[in-house]
Amino acid sequence: MKEKLKENVSTLHLEDEVIRKLKEKEIKTVEDLWNLNRKELKQLGFSDIEVNKIVICLELYGFDLGKRIWKA
Repeated sequence: MKEKLKENVSTLHLEDEVIRKLKEKEIKTVEDLWNLNRKELKQLGFSDIEVNKIVICLELYGFDLGKRIWKA
């Protein structure tokens, strides 16, 4: 499970615009994204809709923005 943290954020299958914004903010791996919380993503300029999509994609991978790992 933890090996997924090292994967590129593009493996989350988010919209191209969201991936582009993540990379602009130097968020390149799933782990970089997982270390953030909703408030930090909002401060980085992501909309509520984008944050919700990020949360859903992470949850599908078994991760939560609260740095929890769900067993698959």
